[in-house]
Amino acid sequence: MRHTFGAQSMVAPLRRVLLVRPVAPADPDCWRAFGYLRPIDHERAVTEHATLVALLEREGVETIVVEPDDPNLQDAIFPFDPILVTEAGAILLRMGKALRQPEVAFLERVLLDLGVPILGRIESPGTVEGGDCLWLDERTLVVGRSYRTNDAGITQLAELVRPLGVEVIAVDLPHWHGPGECLHLLSLLSPVDVDLVVAYPPLVPVRLMELLATRRIQLIAVPDEEFPTQGPNVLAIAPRRCVILRENVRTIAALEAAGCTVFAYEGQDISHNRSGGPTCLTRPLLRDW
Repeated sequence: MRHTFGAQSMVAPLRRVLLVRPVAPADPDCWRAFGYLRPIDHERAVTEHATLVALLEREGVETIVVEPDDPNLQDAIFPFDPILVTEAGAILLRMGKALRQPEVAFLERVLLDLGVPILGRIESPGTVEGGDCLWLDERTLVVGRSYRTNDAGITQLAELVRPLGVEVIAVDLPHWHGPGECLHLLSLLSPVDVDLVVAYPPLVPVRLMELLATRRIQLIAVPDEEFPTQGPNVLAIAPRRCVILRENVRTIAALEAAGCTVFAYEGQDISHNRSGGPTCLTRPLLRDW
């Protein structure tokens, strides 16, 4: 039987991925409420998103692209955050950003249409956002304790994945600029192979740095000037084959020096304006882990 879901890895070959097309905003001034840097350029967003989809398809990834039926779901373009996909089905998360909570029901309908079973969900008062969840390997899930992911949510998530033999390791994220600005764990670090990560060391939690060292995982350090352009947010489509925002030229050079094939994309509106990189823009449904 052909598998259609299961993605307990960040680096195994990506076979099937969900993306959410940008939807035109009902209120052109809504960018302020969402915390974007400037007004939404919808035409540019649509073009950039379509180009990213085409890149993935050229690399042999099956892309499933859906569009929200609600113009208020501007952050739905980032489907990585509302759900987590395991070998036993999807876990519906509960967003710490209130404006994003309706995205969960939207993606639940999408998952059911795709035949992906629902393994469980995070309930109030728990919050977990996918951007704080990092598969270090198929049985180790590192979860960032942040302003978007709380202790109650982490406890619930650990209970849901325990029957799968998955250990959850919680790490505290820094305050950075406070609760008004999103800082996910994956804003700081992305695996690109089982033994290689890209990271911005000044903000990576000590516990996680120690864990990487214990496992002899090498680290490519993102320079200070490329942290604001989301240099640490890298999508692996296979071991050492990855997608990154084009502005991060020094990080790209370091990846290539480490034997990686790098695909750079343009994301002025879909990424830089909305503060979400290639990982955020995709929700892997199936990896050959």
